Amino acid sequence: MAWFRAVSGVARVALRRNLAQSHHHITRPRIVPRNFHSTALKSKARIGARSLAAVPLSRLTDSFLDGTSSVYLEELQRAWEADPNSVDESWDNFFRNFVGQASTSPGISGQTIQESMRLLLLVRAYQVSGHTKAKLDPLGLEERVIPEDLDPALYGFTEADLDREFFLGVWRMAGFLSENRPVQTLREILSRLERAYCGSIGYEYMHIPDREQCNWLRDKIETVKPRAYSPDRQLVILDRLIWSTQFENFLATKWTAAKRFGLEGAETLIPGMKEMFDRAADLGVESIVIGMSHRGRLNVLGNVVRKPLRQIFSEFSGGTKPIDEVGLYTGTGDVKYHLGTSYDRPTRGGKQIHLSLVANPSHLEAVDPVVVGKTRAKQYYSGDTERMKNLGILIHGDGSFAGQGVVYETLHLSALPNYTTGGTIHIVINNQVAFTTDPRSGRSSQYCTDVAKALSAPIFHVNGDDIEAVVHACELAAEWRQTFHSDVVVDIVCYRRFGHNEIDEPSFTQPKMYQVIRSHPRSLDIYQDKLLELGQISKEDIERINNKVSSILNEEFNNSKDYVPKKRDWLSAYWTGFKSPEQISRVRNTGVKPEILKSVGKALTTIPENFKPHRAVKKIFEQRARMFETGEGIDWAVGEALAFATLIVEGNHVRLSGQDVERGTFSHRHAVIHDQETGNQYCALDHLVMNQNEEMFTVSNSSLSEFAVLGFELGYSMENPNSLVLWEAQFGDFSNGAQVIFDQFLSSGESKWLRQTGLVVLLPHGYDGQGPEHSSARLERFLQMSDDNPYVIPEMEPTLRKQIQECNWQVVNVTTPANYFHVLRRQIHRDFRKPLIIMAPKNLLRHKECKSHLSEFDDLVGHPGFDKQGTRFKRLIKDQNDHKEVEESISRLVLCSGKVYYELDEERRNSGRKDVAICRVEQLCPFPYDLVQRELKRYPNAEIVWCQEEPMNMGAYSYINPRLSTAMRSVSRGISCHSHRFLFCACSGAN
Repeated sequence: MAWFRAVSGVARVALRRNLAQSHHHITRPRIVPRNFHSTALKSKARIGARSLAAVPLSRLTDSFLDGTSSVYLEELQRAWEADPNSVDESWDNFFRNFVGQASTSPGISGQTIQESMRLLLLVRAYQVSGHTKAKLDPLGLEERVIPEDLDPALYGFTEADLDREFFLGVWRMAGFLSENRPVQTLREILSRLERAYCGSIGYEYMHIPDREQCNWLRDKIETVKPRAYSPDRQLVILDRLIWSTQFENFLATKWTAAKRFGLEGAETLIPGMKEMFDRAADLGVESIVIGMSHRGRLNVLGNVVRKPLRQIFSEFSGGTKPIDEVGLYTGTGDVKYHLGTSYDRPTRGGKQIHLSLVANPSHLEAVDPVVVGKTRAKQYYSGDTERMKNLGILIHGDGSFAGQGVVYETLHLSALPNYTTGGTIHIVINNQVAFTTDPRSGRSSQYCTDVAKALSAPIFHVNGDDIEAVVHACELAAEWRQTFHSDVVVDIVCYRRFGHNEIDEPSFTQPKMYQVIRSHPRSLDIYQDKLLELGQISKEDIERINNKVSSILNEEFNNSKDYVPKKRDWLSAYWTGFKSPEQISRVRNTGVKPEILKSVGKALTTIPENFKPHRAVKKIFEQRARMFETGEGIDWAVGEALAFATLIVEGNHVRLSGQDVERGTFSHRHAVIHDQETGNQYCALDHLVMNQNEEMFTVSNSSLSEFAVLGFELGYSMENPNSLVLWEAQFGDFSNGAQVIFDQFLSSGESKWLRQTGLVVLLPHGYDGQGPEHSSARLERFLQMSDDNPYVIPEMEPTLRKQIQECNWQVVNVTTPANYFHVLRRQIHRDFRKPLIIMAPKNLLRHKECKSHLSEFDDLVGHPGFDKQGTRFKRLIKDQNDHKEVEESISRLVLCSGKVYYELDEERRNSGRKDVAICRVEQLCPFPYDLVQRELKRYPNAEIVWCQEEPMNMGAYSYINPRLSTAMRSVSRGISCHSHRFLFCACSGAN
């Protein structure tokens, strides 16, 4: 291999330069239909009549190598003859085998090193470009440029050479370049190359730099005998193909006008997936997480994941919501081809495998990182450190795989230490058209899968009408993943028989394609005819399977009329004991025992004796140690670390990721520190308890991606409720790069799919003079997406309150390290889960007033953080001037949120205003009506002002306005009277 890589580049350049002028070589590339098997050897005009004579090494410059390479080869041979150990092992192998074989095999005595290298280049050309001649298009419409590299004439071979024996050598390579058959005729070699690389599967793998991986694939591809399945396997494959086809036919018959995004034209996907899962289970996989868009989803749900058919049929009739169950939250629901489910399925090999199909919105590839994150979480919780038991599979469309940026973002997570899942299998349902857009308008690359080459992933293009080829490609993908733990792509080239959906008219935009499709046989018909022709099966066998499937489908349809969905049917996983929005959840305290705070404080501030951190970092750790000694001056980073640490010692998993989160964008966190001499790293949060699992606390700098990384963490958080999963944007406005995740999953996922998540999103926010892009996290967007009613005050009695449970998420803008500590711990210490959006501070990270006392974190009665309910997150922080329950002397009550409070308080002190009260609304959504009402009653004569940094069309104003007005009316503080008016103030720099 080494000599081959060294020489092949210069050799190919020389070939083109020298042979382009030869009369026996045609340089113009050929264009042939994809279904036409072209062979250059059948044309004398293409090959020429002259055979090549052996030439000495010194004359190789004539038609093969340039002078430098020729001299180099000659010197190598002389050196080898003098001392075999003086040359590289690969060259020793070459000369030893070539000379030895030539002396013992008269049939190849005329073969030269020149011809040997040319033959190897021809073999390599098939390995690199053979896929361009593969018969991939089931419709036979696509015309492809066949590279001149596949023409034997380019390498100087003629018809006279076809039956000559050639020594291929033993190059420590695989396939038919192996030791088994080092001598073959040129005809045999070309025939095997055509069969291996130009059949119904086109293999792309020579872009992979790893020789072991390439050789593994050669062994699988360049087989001595053609691939064949036993009659029993063929019967299983046929049965699965009949199920796939009949399912679509049944839906089309019963619901003729319904959109179902059927699989017609790609029915072979189902048996392919089933065989892939069976093979994966045989190789150790126990759980598979699947993500896919809408095409074929119902077929996958019914035939692969095994969602009850009666339930699917019931959903077509509108029966998607459970009934007659008191207190059961049903949400808004979603269309049937977006829903997910899970099932334990037996495999052909007698094993059990758990399948989960993740619910997916209409945004085609948005689910990709969610699936990968969920898979990684499964690996963590099952102790699958080898990443052999849990597998993610993504099913893509051709247009979206090439066009959607999140595909590339997700692919590039695959080898990152804290994001890898040991490889994802990608299946592309290649319709050869994206809705109405032809490939020439939808991508710039040759294949829709070319983006995967950036990862050195092998790509198997397969004709979707050849079911056995599809099955083989799917099995090979499973074997690759379990062997090399990296991504692999199966590109099933197929078509859509009925257009984008069943009521679409595809002939408007693809008339020629659909002329062919209308008369094109189904893949089932093609396979049945093949088996009948081979005598592997009888017509009676086919009829028996068809009748069996038809009978089951009709029986399930009849049962669907009386089917009543149960709660579990719609959940891809069920968290036992966790409450739905209609079930009351008890509010819990989040304070921690003082001795635990001291203990974890010591661990958080201890640096190993021989570790040499940066002197500034060492000073920070010394300052933090003094905070725990005195109990004073706890800052934002320490408050966060305490939240993480106390949750970990309680047995919870904590994971934080995002861009530069280990140090923190603003150099405040220092969760991971670096030895300035050795470069070694140390994370104090990894050393809180004895024998702590190294992943129990995970903090990881991510790739420069928002969409994929946030989606990954969302999927991770969905697997197990006993984990605090956080994603931090570098600046809050960067979240707009992941807007699809916020819109389609976080803000609406529970309502659509009944899936809870406690994901925390940290968005640095605040007008600190860093320009328009790095000032606002677009707080208004998250509040606008909040679904609480602004005109109705919900039940606010603490023992009956379900306000947070009934809203879609929480949005907070906290102002103290202690309150930040409690809001993070609150995410775990309750029996439901809800997304939390935090407007994280920037200048408050080091603000002299933004400090907390250690007693505000504990659970002792009488300490500053303890109130009537105990120590917990404060949704509203009242004025800090110790006002009485009623203060008639206050003329203005300023309500605000976030860092602007400190600017207002400073201005109040500087101006000596005793008649102004300032209250901080820490939790914006859901709105704390009860606490706002309390403050309105406390200051009966005050005018009410909402103050924010942002302009009126931004920030919280649009959300606060109707809710504050509702609260004022509820306590008879009408907003029409001048003395009770509600004012807006945009405050920048405490003006």
